Amino acid sequence: MAKKVAEAVKVVPIQIKRLTLSIEGDSPLISHAWSDRAIKAMEDKQAKTAKKGREARNPKQDYEDSLYHHPDGGFGFPAVAFKNSFVSACRFLEDAKMTESRGSVHIVGDMIRLEGKPNMRQDMVRVGMGSADIRYRGEFKKWKATLDIRYNSTSISPEQIVNQFNNAGFGVGVGDWRPEKNGSFGMFHVV
Repeated sequence: MAKKVAEAVKVVPIQIKRLTLSIEGDSPLISHAWSDRAIKAMEDKQAKTAKKGREARNPKQDYEDSLYHHPDGGFGFPAVAFKNSFVSACRFLEDAKMTESRGSVHIVGDMIRLEGKPNMRQDMVRVGMGSADIRYRGEFKKWKATLDIRYNSTSISPEQIVNQFNNAGFGVGVGDWRPEKNGSFGMFHVV
């Protein structure tokens, strides 16, 4: 029987660094947070509880419910939206892989503070089976945000991150009716 020889394993530590990116909107950002009322309706449907009659529409309430609020005050937008945009932008870059991008870059926090003032917009939308409905949502015509990013410098460089975020802002965007979803809203660039 052969004797097992122990091999030394060299562990190369990952190099975690931080980068702060300021982004600015190139087109209005449409916010569409889930309202407590919509979440409750879905929970009731899943629990098979009795349906209540439809409440009268309150456009002002629908608009206010569509906005995300930053925990420190003001308005925000989910950090995961920017991360997903970054990862989706791999489609536009040679040699960029979604799985690697997903694991190499992380945006710190759950909610990113938005600089800008929202206003109410009214849109005609198509819902199930082609029927039409009216949606009242918040829109930030001019907006900015600052992203606090942690990244593995052994797998991606700051220049690659900036380039990929610029591609994300142009080709993917964030929010409703973004380029990735056949729109032109939520586009941005790195300042």
